Amino acid sequence: MANDPLANDPLANHPLRDFVGRHERLFVLTGAGCSTNSGIPDYRDSHGNWKRTQPVNFQAFMSDEHTRRRYWARSLIGWRRFGQAKPNDAHHALARLEASGRCGMLLTQNVDRLHQSAGHRQVIDLHGRLDLVRCMGCGQKTPRSEFQETLGHANAEWLTLDAADAPDGDADLEHADFSSFKVPACEACGGILKPDVVFFGENVPRDVVATAQDHLAQADAMLIVGSSLMVYSGFRFVQAAAHRQIPIAAVNLGRTRADDLLTLKVEERCEAALAFLL
Repeated sequence: MANDPLANDPLANHPLRDFVGRHERLFVLTGAGCSTNSGIPDYRDSHGNWKRTQPVNFQAFMSDEHTRRRYWARSLIGWRRFGQAKPNDAHHALARLEASGRCGMLLTQNVDRLHQSAGHRQVIDLHGRLDLVRCMGCGQKTPRSEFQETLGHANAEWLTLDAADAPDGDADLEHADFSSFKVPACEACGGILKPDVVFFGENVPRDVVATAQDHLAQADAMLIVGSSLMVYSGFRFVQAAAHRQIPIAAVNLGRTRADDLLTLKVEERCEAALAFLL
């Protein structure tokens, strides 16, 4: 196969390489572990438990002004580094896998768009994308970089603050008083502005799920990279693969929700496990 990174690979006794080599239509599902080496923290530890307070809930964000102030204040700080994140070797390896013709579709639970930045073409953003802001009233979308400027102009005194990075562009601003933080409304209709991502308590759009399921139905194997699969929105695709009785491999440090469904599990960092593709 042209441009196949497996064709002349010198590594022997490499179970993941052998798994990939045996299948020509892989459906790939990625999670936070794929982006940690790009400087974006993940949510869970090796046991699948939360490392920190759970992310903001959709209902709370929509109904409570203080929750929105807290979210956007932390995001104002966190976006400065998140928005500059670059793909790492795991993203580049999976892009090479696609270029070789072995990856039919990549479904990512991440909202960082790093797979696309690495050159991956066929990507479904299961949980949306953080580089867009959507009005919950009229649906108008704005680049997050533009909204960052709007937020900064409205809250200039906050720009002097710094805080440790948290997952998905968040920042650990503890004990801050958010009551004075100003959250701009939609310029078109005055509606509530929200990142164009799926929050906890919010449903993944049906058309996104259906498209992903259609691609999974055409796959001859599934590869999971950097996900504990503790969130059902991702886990259901593993259930579907198991129902079809196609082989399932996973690269993840620690426990996954699908351990009993796996054909192969590799407990390594994503970029190390996928190095044979580069």
